[in-house]
Amino acid sequence: MALTESAGVDRTAAAEIAYPPQQVITTPAAVALMEKLRAKHGPLMFHQSGGCCDGSSPMCYPLGEFVVGDSDVLLATIGSDSSVGGAPFYMSASQFEYWKHTQLILDVVPGRGGMFSLENGEGVRFLIRSRVFTDAEIAALRAAGRI
Repeated sequence: MALTESAGVDRTAAAEIAYPPQQVITTPAAVALMEKLRAKHGPLMFHQSGGCCDGSSPMCYPLGEFVVGDSDVLLATIGSDSSVGGAPFYMSASQFEYWKHTQLILDVVPGRGGMFSLENGEGVRFLIRSRVFTDAEIAALRAAGRI
């Protein structure tokens, strides 16, 4: 999917590519929902496992409520600013093997969140959009030991 404003993707964040590039970025809608959930539940964390059903969407938990295993990869800390710490974003290592050449864009769409995800009942859910890294970005990620 192309990055468009109608899709809710922050073009500025996607266009300002750091080297190495960020593996997970957020849209303004995702940050706003994270702030709302953080106010209700405290610090947050995300896990993207792959698979079927709820596992195919990013799951948002209170920080530390989901036990991260040795086979999980910390991709980023997202949604942070100077006053509030960010939320770690993990992915299973097997899923990361498929997605390591892809920038993940955490967005929000109308709908129902995963059964155990904190946004369930908010009328919206987190969604992952993605774009494939350029050859130069992949080289920068390799040089930094990120992939």
